[in-house]
Amino acid sequence: MKYVIFLADGAADFPVPELGNKTPLEVANKPAIDRIARLGRCGSFLTVDEDMPPGSEVANLTVLGYDAHECYQGRGVIEAASMGVKLNDADIAMRCNLICIEDGRIKNHSAGHISTEEAHKLIRHVDRYIGSDDARYFPGVSYRHLLVLDQGSTDFECFPPHDHVGEKAEDLMIVAKSDEAKPTVDRLNQMTRTSWELLPLHRVNQERAQAGKDPANSIWFWSQGRKPKMKTLGEQYGITGAVISAVDLIKGLGVYAGLDVIDVPGATGLIDTNYEGKADACLKALDDHDFVYVHVEATDEAGHSRDVEQKILGIEHLDSRLIARVMKDIEAKETGPRSSVIGPVTVAVLPDHLTPVAKGNHVHGPVPVAILAPGVAPDSVQTYDEAACATGSLGQLHGDQFIRTFLGRGT
Repeated sequence: MKYVIFLADGAADFPVPELGNKTPLEVANKPAIDRIARLGRCGSFLTVDEDMPPGSEVANLTVLGYDAHECYQGRGVIEAASMGVKLNDADIAMRCNLICIEDGRIKNHSAGHISTEEAHKLIRHVDRYIGSDDARYFPGVSYRHLLVLDQGSTDFECFPPHDHVGEKAEDLMIVAKSDEAKPTVDRLNQMTRTSWELLPLHRVNQERAQAGKDPANSIWFWSQGRKPKMKTLGEQYGITGAVISAVDLIKGLGVYAGLDVIDVPGATGLIDTNYEGKADACLKALDDHDFVYVHVEATDEAGHSRDVEQKILGIEHLDSRLIARVMKDIEAKETGPRSSVIGPVTVAVLPDHLTPVAKGNHVHGPVPVAILAPGVAPDSVQTYDEAACATGSLGQLHGDQFIRTFLGRGT
């Protein structure tokens, strides 16, 4: 048996008034996803407990069957693994966004989705003038970057910029939760404030401003942690796997989970990502892997931007350009001359969390799940959306129940 998970990041939502109180999943034209729901079994999945932050890092750990209470150590350490940054046990890794601040308030979390080429120039500039031997900056993708401190305390509170758009930056500076953390916090906040003086003067930002684009005029730290201890999926379930994503967070989770990371040219993490390339990479990976985790970020970014039309479009692109393409080939191979090579395939579709367009941030709540397994009778659900899937035979899943059901290991 082979296995594929299609992960539509942040695709779940609440009813939107301008959509007639329907969700983007209810409105979107998505025949391939609806077919998986109609031929499979559906349910809801509580991916993030109320006492955990409702971010992609916790949610995707849960989707893969890990207990986030035991192994979650922040987003930065996960992205470090994807970037090939080796961490010692004492190191602290943190996400470092490039953001736009306007009139003292966070305008957006992504500096207008700055290009990777522009961002690399800025992060290298920051590392040259703000970094040091024990505080190193590493460039990532678009606005997503990394800071590694050689030592310090992690006992402090950060404020993810995508959750605080429109709020005053000075009111969102890092807060120490203990006396031990104060030196670390003071240093981090000082680096942030120094970036406010440094970044606006850089040629990249001056050219962006002249072109009418948002400048990346601040760094912003959040999601601190140290290297986690995790068993691989191979150790837990005896399977080989691969992960396909444009996002360092998901790639890093794949590294810790023992999955091969497959890079796809043109994969951007936005609405213009290379859906067909991801589909073809998934099909190729099935030839020599048991399991493929295909992640698409576009729907989450649309939610953060509070753009309901882009969110619907992201769902439709995922359906027609990626999932339909993969399913057509899988079904042909299952009955064709290569059936003995690829064998039967179980597929699942789900978001990791909700990113409501009305709020623009991640929130707690169950997400819809559809699992299509060969030889398993379908339930009565006919379409894939939040309300329909909640009536399915899987009920509400929690913890590792999804991955065990998906892999046929029981709950």
